[in-house]
Amino acid sequence: MKLIKRAPRKTTHRTAVVEDKLQATYRKTVLPNSIRVVSEEIPHVRSVSVGVWIDVGSRDESQETNGISHLIEHMAFKGTKKRSVREIARSIESVGGYLNAFTSKEHTCYYARVLDEHTALALDVISDMIQRPLFPEKELEKERGVIIEELKNAEDSPDDIIHDYFEKAIFGSHSLGYPVIGTEQNLRSLTRNDLIDYHGKYYVPRNIVVAAAGNVSHDVLVEFVQKYFQGNSSKKNSSDQKPKPKLQQADRFEYSKPIQQAHVCLGRQVFGIDNKLRYPLMTLNTLLGDGMSSRLYQNIRERYGFAYSVYSYANLMSDAGTFAAYIGTDKSHVDASIDLILKELDNVKKKKISLAELDRTKAQLKGSMMLSLESMPSRMMRLGSSELYFGKLMSLDTVTKEVDAVTSEHLYSLANDIFDASKFSTIIFNPLESSKVVN
Repeated sequence: MKLIKRAPRKTTHRTAVVEDKLQATYRKTVLPNSIRVVSEEIPHVRSVSVGVWIDVGSRDESQETNGISHLIEHMAFKGTKKRSVREIARSIESVGGYLNAFTSKEHTCYYARVLDEHTALALDVISDMIQRPLFPEKELEKERGVIIEELKNAEDSPDDIIHDYFEKAIFGSHSLGYPVIGTEQNLRSLTRNDLIDYHGKYYVPRNIVVAAAGNVSHDVLVEFVQKYFQGNSSKKNSSDQKPKPKLQQADRFEYSKPIQQAHVCLGRQVFGIDNKLRYPLMTLNTLLGDGMSSRLYQNIRERYGFAYSVYSYANLMSDAGTFAAYIGTDKSHVDASIDLILKELDNVKKKKISLAELDRTKAQLKGSMMLSLESMPSRMMRLGSSELYFGKLMSLDTVTKEVDAVTSEHLYSLANDIFDASKFSTIIFNPLESSKVVN
């Protein structure tokens, strides 16, 4: 769909409007203080998903402050000048909705889903949490322990934590290699003043995007945002420029852990999300490792029976990304499984994908995207992340056309460019010899 930009007025805001075939109207407004408001109005539903996105994540941290973005996210729920911890918890649940948040490498998002009649309440609560957190010392001490337990829980989930080890190998000392959750040492040493300073630096209007999807009028949403969000615009400076990660020397890292199954993650750094090759990469990843019909699943699980879980993924960020394959297998099958994964990657370098397989793969990819849009939270997530990465929302028609335009030649060329095993880093979690199953 065509994006229509309306000329800005001196005393109001800038607005853009787009409609799609799913009877959703996309609109964007930039307020005078630089807060961006994006929405998709879908009149036939009764709910609204609201997310307030902050353009800050673990990438913005130093080695000494690693984990502070996630800690602030937790502490935002621990009381404001207007609401106690309990009042925050009850505020949305008392009207049948839910309230949550997450922190990623590059963003932090506070979100709620409510009946449409409670949209103002959701924005009131979230705006209060992110603009006026008290960071009480007593709650900070408790939350340190909570997150340290979360960290320990992650370490007890090898199929999850292995990806943090992989990103450390891929990005090295760059902040993209830092774990979002931080380190126990940092969590114990970060002070209330550290949180206040970091919050004051990044939780500013120019870093805020308010996204909403569901039965909500954009004009009404803008009125709510103007009512509940304050603060003057502040310009970016040279210190806001984020250095791009350098390519690391490929290596193999093995760790012994008290587990029963071996876990393997291998891959490399690739391009960022704004690269024109992202659609061929999405298609290639779907073909190789997304779902039961993928090549990795069919070969390694169905043919050889080496794994219960095997897949690949592409994770693209603003200026860099990763492509990786994961498998959980018996320790006796580790090297054979790695060889099978590399063989599948090598196959797409040697022989072009048939038209029939390419069409099936593109249909799977497009279908999964379309089905996700039946979920209001998914639509809100798409709105917020698209605004932060691209400054706009691409219509579904545009996205499907980009996928349809992918050819077997594109996949062949991309595979030969990125599937160089000599540039792959490999993380292996091996079971300790003393680990035994207790019956």
